[in-house]
Amino acid sequence: MRRFQSVFIRALLIAAGLSTSAMGDQTARWSEQKANAWYAQQPWLVGSNYVPKSAINQLEMWQEATFDSVEIDKELSWAESMGMNTMRVFLHDLLWQQDPAGFQRRIDQFLTIASRYHIRPMLVLFDSCWDPLPHLGPQHPPTPGIHNSGWVQSPGAKALADPNQYPRLKSYVQGVVGAFAKDERILAWDVWNEPGADNAGSYPKEELAEKDKIAKVGALLPQVFEWAREVKPVQPLTSGVWAVDTSQDGANLGELQQIQLRESDIITFHNYSWPECFSREVAWLKRYNRPVICTEFMARSVGSTFDTILPIAKSERVGAINWGFVAGKTQTHLPWESWQHPYVLDQPPVWFHEVLRPDGTPYRQAEVNLIRQLTGKSGN
Repeated sequence: MRRFQSVFIRALLIAAGLSTSAMGDQTARWSEQKANAWYAQQPWLVGSNYVPKSAINQLEMWQEATFDSVEIDKELSWAESMGMNTMRVFLHDLLWQQDPAGFQRRIDQFLTIASRYHIRPMLVLFDSCWDPLPHLGPQHPPTPGIHNSGWVQSPGAKALADPNQYPRLKSYVQGVVGAFAKDERILAWDVWNEPGADNAGSYPKEELAEKDKIAKVGALLPQVFEWAREVKPVQPLTSGVWAVDTSQDGANLGELQQIQLRESDIITFHNYSWPECFSREVAWLKRYNRPVICTEFMARSVGSTFDTILPIAKSERVGAINWGFVAGKTQTHLPWESWQHPYVLDQPPVWFHEVLRPDGTPYRQAEVNLIRQLTGKSGN
């Protein structure tokens, strides 16, 4: 408890700008040499984007009333048994606003559980995907037949559009990162998931206009990197590029993608396409001379599978973190197009995401066998 109290007090001082003078000096982006030396110390990174089956979104995962440490312990034991050594896990700014001490304590509890199973997670601070109007408290139940019907953005549309909210967002970033800046149980910080993503197709009335959203995120994203660096984390910072068309050799990169590549200590990316597209993107990103980790892949019905992607990732020593671990309230075993065609009466012919059924049995045993084989967990 004493350790936790001292860490929490330090986090509050950082957030308030009252920490030691060393905290006031912004650290620079890691050099290529430092990033590659860090990566050389890591095992081949394999894992999933993780939320327990009992949670529909980040808020339900972390709020005190619904934080399920027993479920998390059980599911992470399943992950270790197949050789996974990392998980990508989403946080939320409203959780820090609601209860900073409690949120920090639950993060610490999660890290303790993950460490028990030799899993070092990558923690995500902000997210531009899905519902633009997040709210604290009880979350709505899953909408039948729809993929990710309850996932929420961070910050929400109102906070993103209001510069008066930015000091609160800075307090969140520096409070969380500052509290765990020297914690070796954390692999890395993913500062923003798919920044500027347009959700007008699913939330046409709630979502900001695309041009406005990109402009707001474009102004805020470099600041988030800066805020995090000011508290001097030992872990690398990143933000994963997505929807990159490598056929034009990067000439068509948008403003947000340029910021991501310019600011990230290590390069991360999302690719849900065919293996030849995955290979082409890996080759293109390796030209930046930094470690490369794929933080989202595996959507069976659109050509991205464990069978085809994982062997490429291992041969290239590219980390591989698929979307979804255990089927549950997120319903991401259903495809994206379920928003247009909900799977209410029938299940899709093939699962989109997820590795395991709710009871922990594999959706497809051959996939788990492959993960175990490639991670050296075979026979254990």
